Formats: sequence, structure tokens, C-alpha cells
Amino acid sequence: MRTYTPITSLFPKRYRAAIGLLTSLIALLYASVSSAGPQREHAIVLRVIDGDTLLVRIAPTSTEKVRLIGVDTPESKHNKRAQLQAEKSAVDVKTITKLGKLAFENTKQLAPIGSSLELEYDRTKRDKYGRLLAYAYLPDGTMLNERILVTGFANLLTIPPNVKYIERFKRAYQESRSAARGLWAK
Repeated sequence: MRTYTPITSLFPKRYRAAIGLLTSLIALLYASVSSAGPQREHAIVLRVIDGDTLLVRIAPTSTEKVRLIGVDTPESKHNKRAQLQAEKSAVDVKTITKLGKLAFENTKQLAPIGSSLELEYDRTKRDKYGRLLAYAYLPDGTMLNERILVTGFANLLTIPPNVKYIERFKRAYQESRSAARGLWAK
């Protein structure tokens, strides 16, 4: 039967306390780094799919669809979702898809192909369709999700548990509605 021998016992007694202290410092440093704030992942925009969904490259060989958390833009194509949005808003599908195309163009302007993003995740990383759910930050530090709301090209969409920035998003949405920007323009 083998017995367990602590690694510190292999060193002279005078070094054991130093090794223990060093081990504790490394553990403390690791804990502070891992809790220092939201972890972000670098991405490059390959394509804007619609006003709230992007195709990005995360690693040299990894491409992902990213659904922006907290925003819901009108559909740009006639489909079941566009029909539902039309019924919900008492606007015809043709108007919904026209507004969806405006939202799509707005997102393309804010995050053009080839632009860099930093992705931050909330509590749930993927939706039921397998898309990454993320807050996307532009190179100047602006959050894309919030910018889309401020420019008035999205409705607010809250799906718990991904609600980290809900108060910021509410203010951005209300600001765009009050200023009659984007979809809210007369």
C-alpha cells in the first residue's frame, strides 16, 4: 500500500514555510484575477445577419452566431417572426420588414465587416438555437447592444437570467423613444 507524502516534506524545514506562503500567494492572485471583472473574448465581425445577430470569428478557426442580449430588432424578411411582430404591434408585415432592413443597416454601420469586438457573456451563454448570447463592445468601448437601443433601432428584450445591464438598456430605450430616433421617428 502506498502512502501519501506531501511535496513540502521533500524540502528542508527552513523552506517549507516559504513554499506554503508562496502557494497561498499564487492561489490568492489567481482568485483575484478570476474575479476581477467580466471575462471578455475577442471577435471579428464576419457578417451582420440582421439587426440583433452577427456572425463572428472568435478563434482562428471558430465562427459563431452571436445574438445580442437585451435587444430585439424587427425582422428584415417575411417569416413567422415578422408576422408575430406585425400582429403584436398592429403594423403590417411589409412595414415590419422595412423597419427590419433599417435596423439591419444601422447595425452594419455600427459594426461593419472586419471590425473588432469584445464579447462579454452573462449567466446563460447560449440560446436554444445554439447562438452565443453576448454583450458586444466596439473598439472605442461603447456597448453595441446599448448603442442599437440609443439609436432607436430595437425594442428592449429582457430574458432572465441574462439581465446584467437591464437598467442601462431601459434608459437607452426610453431615451430613443423620447427623442423619436430610428424606428420611433415620425
